[in-house]
Amino acid sequence: MIIVVSGPGGVGKGTIVERLVERDSNLWLSRSWTTREQRPSEADDAYVFTDTASFERRVKEGGFLEWTEFLGHYYGSPTPEGSHALDVVLEIEVDGAQQVKRLNPDALLIFVLPPSRDEQERRLRGRVESKAR
Repeated sequence: MIIVVSGPGGVGKGTIVERLVERDSNLWLSRSWTTREQRPSEADDAYVFTDTASFERRVKEGGFLEWTEFLGHYYGSPTPEGSHALDVVLEIEVDGAQQVKRLNPDALLIFVLPPSRDEQERRLRGRVESKAR
């Protein structure tokens, strides 16, 4: 099964996914690929950081469940390799969720809304401020 958690920035997708995977050993969190540079405060396993040529080659080989270009960089969720006995969890944006659903009609899509616009704004501003330090 493919479970997709999506929604706008600052709604808590990461927290929800982290807790789901911690609680259920039958879930496997797919780590997205990106061609952007790793941020100084970012964990090494936040993404698979790769170059544009490798990413484009994988696209041509059908190696992504979904992918997109955003602000000049590619982002994509890799197709699980080998026989996967676990259910796959993706934390991705809405466009990607729709791509996954087109390719996998049985995928479960969960759209997360912010608790309020004010709280979403506070969270997003907090991210920007913490990155500026």
